[in-house]
Amino acid sequence: MSTRVIHANSEMDPHQNPGYRYSLYPPVNAPTKLQSTDRKQNIMFVMKDYQKKDAEINPIGLHKRRRRFVIKKSPILIAMNSSSLNLPMLKSEDRNNNNWKSLYQIQRERKRIMRDTCSKYKSNNRRIITPYHVSRIFVEDKYRILYCEVPKAGCSNWKRVLMVLNGLASSTKDIQHNTVHYGNYLKRLDGFDRKGIYHRLNTYTKMLFIREPFEKLVSAFRDKFEHPNNYYHPVFGKAIISRYRVNASKEALRTGSGVKFKEFIQYLLDVHRPVGMDIHWDHVNRLCSPCLIDYDFVGKFESMEEDANFFLHLIGAPQNLTFPRFKDRHSNEERTTTKITQSYFAQLSPAQRQHSYDFYYMDYLMFNYSKPFEDLY
Repeated sequence: MSTRVIHANSEMDPHQNPGYRYSLYPPVNAPTKLQSTDRKQNIMFVMKDYQKKDAEINPIGLHKRRRRFVIKKSPILIAMNSSSLNLPMLKSEDRNNNNWKSLYQIQRERKRIMRDTCSKYKSNNRRIITPYHVSRIFVEDKYRILYCEVPKAGCSNWKRVLMVLNGLASSTKDIQHNTVHYGNYLKRLDGFDRKGIYHRLNTYTKMLFIREPFEKLVSAFRDKFEHPNNYYHPVFGKAIISRYRVNASKEALRTGSGVKFKEFIQYLLDVHRPVGMDIHWDHVNRLCSPCLIDYDFVGKFESMEEDANFFLHLIGAPQNLTFPRFKDRHSNEERTTTKITQSYFAQLSPAQRQHSYDFYYMDYLMFNYSKPFEDLY
């Protein structure tokens, strides 16, 4: 039986530390007063001295400059209620609808599993939230939504929906991919002052959508390494080929194109990675901090249409707004399915599959996904 160790270093930025290990809970000892109505546990919102150099702009603008907090004095502790709102209640006319009732119960069960996993693996029942923890959360003020972006789990279409809700577009079909990701139309939660963050975390509906970890990983690999890309090939591809390919050609070393899935997995599992982590294959626990932020709604990519439209119904979105079905990139290519995922992982040794499962173990556990291969333990 394997032992999985979760190292405590929550402040570490994976993009600056290639061999980082994630932590569910940073320790803190400070009194709190407010309690969640859903789970009675204390939370502390800590605004530390927080100043980070702006990331360099890459050729396609993947790293944008964003305003950060700078608090020059001692840490400011604010008693923080992580979920005073909870999941919106079903309307009276919906309570006789068996489909709505079933979806509502599914949400309650997902939140229970997430909460129980957090309780089991926590190091302390008090929490610290810094601006970094909310840096992946997008804000829609009109319908009071906080959406944590998980790449390769419908995030492009969710951003389109948020833009329509905010009145920035009349239809999701009118919004191009570059507008979604590089237009900077949606606000991030870490762009507000601490009062703004405090208010929104306490009063807005917080949601995230996740995906089966191996499937999400293969989807990211296909997107970033099997198609021309002027960022991932030179930045990640060249480093991966240089480190893990024996007798690599000069052309491969020059361009970084043609990374093989087995090489990509070697990079992912290497504690001394030649290049840092990336949001497209990072853990959901790192991206969204679900043990620090009590999300009100947890959707799954596998039931995207049903979950998404249920969420839109709960928040009272316009009835003519439904979640878009179209594939955002490489539309002529088949979506990454379970079968396709298995074909990629079949290229690995049993040990590499096991280590990959260990790498995403907390995501599998927290979001109740089954083991993708029978020989995993």
